[in-house]
Amino acid sequence: MSNSNRQGSFRVALTGDSIISRRITATHDPATKELIQLIRDADVAFTNLEVLPNDFVGYPAARSDGAHFAAHSWVLDELREMGFNLYSCANNHALDYGVEGLLETMRQLANRNMSYAGIGRNLAEARMPVYLDHGEGTVAMLSCTSTFFEEQSAGEQRVDVQGRPGVNPLRFDIVYEVTQEQFALLRGLSHDLGLERQRQEFVKLGFAQDPKDPAILHFVDQNFRVTSPLNAYFRAAERPAVKTAPSAKDLEDICKWVREAKKRADVVIVSLHAHEQGESRERPAEFITMFAHRVIEEGADIVVGHGPHLLRGMELYRGKPIFYSLGNLIGQNELIYKLPADSYKRFGIDDWNTLTPSEVFRIRSQDGKKGFPSDKLYWQTVMPICQFEAGKLSQIEIVPVALTHGDTPYERGRPYLAKGRKAEEIMDKFRELSLAFGTKITNGFVEL
Repeated sequence: MSNSNRQGSFRVALTGDSIISRRITATHDPATKELIQLIRDADVAFTNLEVLPNDFVGYPAARSDGAHFAAHSWVLDELREMGFNLYSCANNHALDYGVEGLLETMRQLANRNMSYAGIGRNLAEARMPVYLDHGEGTVAMLSCTSTFFEEQSAGEQRVDVQGRPGVNPLRFDIVYEVTQEQFALLRGLSHDLGLERQRQEFVKLGFAQDPKDPAILHFVDQNFRVTSPLNAYFRAAERPAVKTAPSAKDLEDICKWVREAKKRADVVIVSLHAHEQGESRERPAEFITMFAHRVIEEGADIVVGHGPHLLRGMELYRGKPIFYSLGNLIGQNELIYKLPADSYKRFGIDDWNTLTPSEVFRIRSQDGKKGFPSDKLYWQTVMPICQFEAGKLSQIEIVPVALTHGDTPYERGRPYLAKGRKAEEIMDKFRELSLAFGTKITNGFVEL
């Protein structure tokens, strides 16, 4: 769009995870209808597609980060009916039904001409942004995830071998800093257990490499590697700490496409699905902040996070908003239509041929006494609405949203516009979380 045409005013509504299994628009609840109208009124409405709308096509993965989140394909029509038109798909459930399930999800999205990013038939496709044109401008969106199993990551294409379908990965490096005394103890344990000898043997065989930093101790059990027992990096320091940083290669690859998107759109959104936490579940891991700052430096206008299913604060960096987690918008994970035997095993339930899915979730939560059903933080969120004028951010309104939290699972997880004391509670929480980043929110609007 040329500068002479960039006179438009448009609104971008942002939400977190949509774990949708039932229809939302069928409700008669006025508060839900008000929320849906706010979404429909936005020119661009974003959500993270946290289910596979693949009609259960494909083969259940041997491991899943929680339950296997497949769904009927009509949930896409429901989300579109709610007003959403921009979907991030890179998350830890994208390959719950393997490559076949992912490809079927892509087919269902493509058949509906829905704008999505973060998954692809190879790494290049998964990395690339999607562009959404509307009457007042163009919005680009990139989607990536730091929470995934390595086999879920998309693979690079070669001239002679096809790439691997998967998600757009943001890997990160972890170093555990310990005191000199603790470091010496760990080095001694590695030697006495024979772990260092095994590691050196694998280095000689060409299956492993020494750390680039000689001050790093790679505490790893190469002998029992298939069962993933011990594999960590340690460094001596003044005090214990966990240090993380985004993978240099993944960061550079993603930033390349951020720069590309900035040349082709008025507003660039970067979506990150990240469960990893800092000193508490409501604080992001160090690498997440480093990543968010870098993509803004490269041209992103908004960074929207999701993944831990609860709210984290927002930061203004160079005048651009970073929402570290918008929690759940739709939380119907207890209503997944059917589950494979692997999900039953994941939750320690052996009788997968007799017990129904509702029993699995009931046992998992101990009748709502533990897990998501027992903690109100998982049932509160906000929906930021970002106003742009001629491609420049002019206003951010924070809309408080709650999710129904009834005594029975089928009553849970439908979003509605929070009001009264409930709205005040949510806004107070979000203000507190955001103030830790120096962000002030007054009367429902961010002080820019």
